[in-house]
Amino acid sequence: MNTHDMFALISSELDISSHQVKNTVELLDSDNTVPFISRYRKEVTGSLDEEQIRAIEDRMRYLRTLEERKQTVLKSIEEQGKLTPELEEKIKNASKLQEVEDLYLPYKPKRRTRATIAKEKGLEPLALLMMAQDVVEGDPKAIAAEYIDEEKGVASAEEALQGAQDIIAEMVSDDADIRKFIREWTVEKGLLHSETANETLAAANYEMYKEFHENVKTIPPYRILAINRGEKESALRAWIDPDHEACARMIKERLITNQKCIFKDDIESAIADGYQRLIMPAIQREVRKMLTDKADEHAIEVFARNLRALLLTPPLRDRMIMGIDPGFRTGCKVAVIDQTGKYLEGATIYPHAPQNKWESAKAEIAHLCTKYKVDVVSIGNGTASRETEKLVSETLKDVDGDVNFTIVNEAGASVYSASPVAKQEFPDLEASMRGNISIARRLLDPLSELVKIDPKSIGVGLYQHDVDQTHLSQALDQVVESCVNAVGVNLNTASSSLLKYVSGINSRVAENIIKYRETHGAFKSREEIKQVSGVGDNSFVQSAGFLRIPESDSFLDRTAVHPESYHAAESMLNYLKLTARDVQMDGTLIRKTLKSTKETLQTLAAQFGCGRETLEDIIDSLEKPNRDPRDEMPGVILKSDVLSIEDLREGMVLKGTVRNVVDFGVFVDIGVKHDGLVHLSKMAKRYVKNPLDIVSVGDIVDVKVMSIDSDRGRIGLSMILDD
Repeated sequence: MNTHDMFALISSELDISSHQVKNTVELLDSDNTVPFISRYRKEVTGSLDEEQIRAIEDRMRYLRTLEERKQTVLKSIEEQGKLTPELEEKIKNASKLQEVEDLYLPYKPKRRTRATIAKEKGLEPLALLMMAQDVVEGDPKAIAAEYIDEEKGVASAEEALQGAQDIIAEMVSDDADIRKFIREWTVEKGLLHSETANETLAAANYEMYKEFHENVKTIPPYRILAINRGEKESALRAWIDPDHEACARMIKERLITNQKCIFKDDIESAIADGYQRLIMPAIQREVRKMLTDKADEHAIEVFARNLRALLLTPPLRDRMIMGIDPGFRTGCKVAVIDQTGKYLEGATIYPHAPQNKWESAKAEIAHLCTKYKVDVVSIGNGTASRETEKLVSETLKDVDGDVNFTIVNEAGASVYSASPVAKQEFPDLEASMRGNISIARRLLDPLSELVKIDPKSIGVGLYQHDVDQTHLSQALDQVVESCVNAVGVNLNTASSSLLKYVSGINSRVAENIIKYRETHGAFKSREEIKQVSGVGDNSFVQSAGFLRIPESDSFLDRTAVHPESYHAAESMLNYLKLTARDVQMDGTLIRKTLKSTKETLQTLAAQFGCGRETLEDIIDSLEKPNRDPRDEMPGVILKSDVLSIEDLREGMVLKGTVRNVVDFGVFVDIGVKHDGLVHLSKMAKRYVKNPLDIVSVGDIVDVKVMSIDSDRGRIGLSMILDD
């Protein structure tokens, strides 16, 4: 498949023009990042979004890998002198790597097998004679006796027939069409079974899967991952049954073309052996891998979408925030930060067992709230969270001013506490005191804080430790990169953890930017970043549009307008007789003034030296220069009182925050100790296939309490309020 054909195939699969595919691939091959292409090369791609560009990137990578593999296979078979025009055509026309591997299997170098040993004994001609099925008279053993050769290790007709059967079994196993047929049959008709391997382990975590089976075709991803985990922990045994008798029978029907052949029984035995010993174990592995890959892909997608929603949680700007990392025996760590995230003061309190210093803990919280005029208290959702929430609720009733509290996801805070980044930020603090600062900052600016933590540790996925870790890391890094560039970064305040996700900037360059700031002070313009070691022409082009410099004398340096479009932006303002100050005072002036012109945007764009899409983006950027896409997302729920599970009653309608989205529903924080579960069937009156079609992590939802199990701490919720 040549490059043109690849473009055409991707075009048809993604329902976009071949021209768009070609241009996008050329941009990717020229080391342009996906966020940059999506934001600043719309004329070239036809305004493709990041998801479409990544789909092109992934599919093109696969097709190139496929083509490289085809060439390797063709070369190998040709060197063996076995490449026929028909085989070459089949390999060249294969559309999947699996098809290429199936076709290559008979020619692939093998370790010594029963078949290769039989061939060494000179029995391949007998096997071929048998498979030709032309002999309809005579005694099979008499014909096989002609192949007795004691020097080669064939002492009897029976041994000759057995060796020939071994060769036929491998021939059947290596047949690409048969493998494809059995694989497709297994996927379509097979059942995935599981049973107990260790009664104690299975009883603890895998009760559902102790005697379980479900169709391969329909089993949901989370069950596949659960069974895989059970196998890994030696709690379960699992296998696929595609109806083995039916499979063997269908292979015989395909291969036995002459019922009168005297070798019919021997061929049937060879087929049964080839199926049981060679084909089925391989197909089992392939289909299990296919199921696992599919489940991995789904789980990673869910994790990625949840992570995106969490990263894009709106910041709680201009607030004095107290962060509390709850704990029992080791106490609760308390920290206060100012409106910029600067750490002001911290303490450790012991309100819970075994110390039970409830009143002194309340006094310390009240003291810090009053001293620093705290606006919000941010409480981590881990151990002792709800007990600490009660403590804070009681305390704030006696504190002057309007102080609220909320619960934040603290996953990964301990990872951050012990990280080099945390040590660099707070070298004089113990690791145990750094987590509460992170909890406070997660409320102030979730994105800036969460980028300091390995995305896998943020805890908004399902089975994240069971999926392919390389693919998971790649997917989550892409999400973080997308979010950081969508929001933009203040070049003079951003940490290296944040900067390294900016398009065109890597970890080394991010560190160099910090060093430059420390040496030369704040950046005065985007152009100045070229002075940083490691920032070449391409790095500048890729990154500049995503970097903001509020202190710059140039108004455009504070916006999302790319430096390559400054001339176009200035030409437009001159044409409209507007100044940067006019636009700063009222961004709507641009569109208002444009309405009075007779020229179309297309004409004006050509006049200003840019494309129409770029001109529209310039207008949007100048109209709302400080626009933050996170402001359009649901904000956090601030509370002043606390509920317990004992306060709940069936039928109560409450507001809650979506904490996690999984395949079978969503977990919602309604302000009690345990998150409630809204099952998939209770999310809407219509059928819901994927919970992410309804909600995302961080969404504020109204829920009705359907069931309460106080002993097990389980709360059933419904988003169907008239349920």
